[in-house]
Amino acid sequence: MPDPLAQARHDLAVANRVVSYEGIIDAFGHVSMRHPTKPNRYLISRSRSPEVVEASDIYEYTLDSEPVTPMPPGIRGYGELVIHGEIYKARPDVNAVAHHHAMAFLPFCNSGEELLPLYHMGAQIGEKVPFWDSRDEFGDTNLLVLKPEEGRSLAKALGPYWLVLMRRHGATVAAKNLTELVFRCIYSVRNAELQLMCKAQGHALSPLTPGEAKMAWDRNLQPRPQARAWEYWSVRLKKAGEYPAGAPKAKSKKASKPAVRGIKKQR
Repeated sequence: MPDPLAQARHDLAVANRVVSYEGIIDAFGHVSMRHPTKPNRYLISRSRSPEVVEASDIYEYTLDSEPVTPMPPGIRGYGELVIHGEIYKARPDVNAVAHHHAMAFLPFCNSGEELLPLYHMGAQIGEKVPFWDSRDEFGDTNLLVLKPEEGRSLAKALGPYWLVLMRRHGATVAAKNLTELVFRCIYSVRNAELQLMCKAQGHALSPLTPGEAKMAWDRNLQPRPQARAWEYWSVRLKKAGEYPAGAPKAKSKKASKPAVRGIKKQR
């Protein structure tokens, strides 16, 4: 088996590149995952655009969003780390988080219009998509979530849900694992695109019923469709020449020395 931390770093680099290649995150946005063996830490890239993240860019942070080891000179972390740390603190069931500014979400972030599940893959937005408005508690800001108290406020707005829209800013997405996170990032944006297209037709929307949404959610998150989606995205990266280098190899067991048997002397 590969080293779990090495595998996690590689998978996180792949996830960064997938959400970039699929048009969800541009130069600004970030993806993290909880440490695979130390739940009081999380992993996230240094400050780089997700499209170019390598496994070697991934650093460990405490849940207070402090680097576990000092970063080399000239290397800096993302400014909005508290988004990740405060959600991991508030939600032990969350093991992966992404923040992005996908254009399909921005009309909803500005107007405050409710995001609805409109097709089976869109059920990944969850039973409700809450809003968070930084003005409510912090007045005028530069809209970035930079202070621990801002991160805590955002985590509180997310509550028990899996996607929160940030007024005049973007979205933050949570999931139980990294594959689920990428799945939710992609298909929640596709659902928002569909909602905008349906509204452009001028007809009334026909969202999923709560029962349909629950059954579609459960089906989509089964291992088989999740693995199928991850394979699809990974192959697309490889065909485009964008797959990160250095996939970890399984640890080889050291060959044990053959036992030396004593030779009885003939009498």
